[in-house]
Amino acid sequence: MRERFFRRDRRSIPAARKFTHWALVDWGLTEGFRFEDVLLCVSELSTNALLHGVPPGRGFRLFLRYDGDVLRAEVHDSGSGVPEIVDAGDGEGGRGLLLVAAFADQWGVSDRKPGKVVWCEFAVRRKAERAAVDEAPPPALLPSD
Repeated sequence: MRERFFRRDRRSIPAARKFTHWALVDWGLTEGFRFEDVLLCVSELSTNALLHGVPPGRGFRLFLRYDGDVLRAEVHDSGSGVPEIVDAGDGEGGRGLLLVAAFADQWGVSDRKPGKVVWCEFAVRRKAERAAVDEAPPPALLPSD
């Protein structure tokens, strides 16, 4: 597990990405892994915490957990409210959770006192599993019984 606290400051978003990048490299999750998807989702969750969840004078905490099968990113903040996907229309903002829902395998919100935890998860296929999938013939070419 890796964790880091970030202040309520716009520079915290690139710092959270850099911290995540370092953790993924340290865990060896680079080749064949959805590296950029994870970085995007961490950026979006951190931005949402900064804009909507972190009261003045406070910050947010980023937890990254990897158990060999699943990578989980959690952003803890002390703000109230439950984030939800909304129709952003033609505006420039409001698509953060929509992106997280599209790129992560799962995402959700958990209670925390005070505040909440917004999290997302990514399934991690091991190298042997990736090779087996890459080498498997297309379904139409499999022999029938």
